[in-house]
Amino acid sequence: MASVKVLEFFKASNKRLNINLLNAMVRNVHDVTSKSSKKITHTGQLFDEDDYRNVRFIDRPKEVNDNWAIKLIEEVPPTSAKEKIVACDGGGGPLGHPKVYINLDKPGNHTCGYCGLRFYKEHH
Repeated sequence: MASVKVLEFFKASNKRLNINLLNAMVRNVHDVTSKSSKKITHTGQLFDEDDYRNVRFIDRPKEVNDNWAIKLIEEVPPTSAKEKIVACDGGGGPLGHPKVYINLDKPGNHTCGYCGLRFYKEHH
């Protein structure tokens, strides 16, 4: 199944390849990629086992960074504030973002639109 799709792809794109080499690549797709290509990326990319795009993972594993930004920012606890308005600049300096002011009148966490840091108002 995979070999048919790969061959159709290369025929449609007018690429010249050694057919024996291509067949060898396709035969090994299930052996090598079944473990490494199962990882899902932060964008949700996951190919079926017989997808021709798995050929690129024959000689190397699919490298996926498990430290997604949304997961890392969730590990930072929310910052408490006594004021009803706080300013967030993402850490300041050239590594930060433009300063934004966040209104903390309503209860609960309030998130910065740039960096995702959370703030809440302390109740006396």
